[in-house]
Amino acid sequence: MIRRSFLRKLAALPLFAAVAAVPAATANPTKLKILMKSAWGSDDPTKAAFPFLHGEALSEAGHEVQIFLLGEAVSLMRKSVANAVVPVGWPPLAEVLGKLVAKKIPIYACGACSRARSVTETDLAEYGAKFGNPKIFVSLVEWADKIITE
Repeated sequence: MIRRSFLRKLAALPLFAAVAAVPAATANPTKLKILMKSAWGSDDPTKAAFPFLHGEALSEAGHEVQIFLLGEAVSLMRKSVANAVVPVGWPPLAEVLGKLVAKKIPIYACGACSRARSVTETDLAEYGAKFGNPKIFVSLVEWADKIITE
């Protein structure tokens, strides 16, 4: 009898601790610095749009966001490509990019990847984006609390 009573009390402790911790965590959420990294291009519009969609949502939640594109993802910085990308179930990429520009969320496009795909500085300027390189990428990794690769 005593052992059952003890076990019941013991089993209740972790549950109580978990329940007690939830209100404290939601009362004062931590503002994070988040790096979004993607290499998905227009061949998969939904995956290509995720770093922008999620970056915008994270920014709305009060987090600081920066985006780094490499590989095929840099082609999304061409206005004609951005206008053509419509992810399944989401707004067109051009619309989401407009929101990111309004919020001044930094976007970096790998310089070597961009040159290989004929993405120009004029293309990047449309979205307030800049060319990135390995040193910039390292600085973003060091800056970030969290890195999300999509």
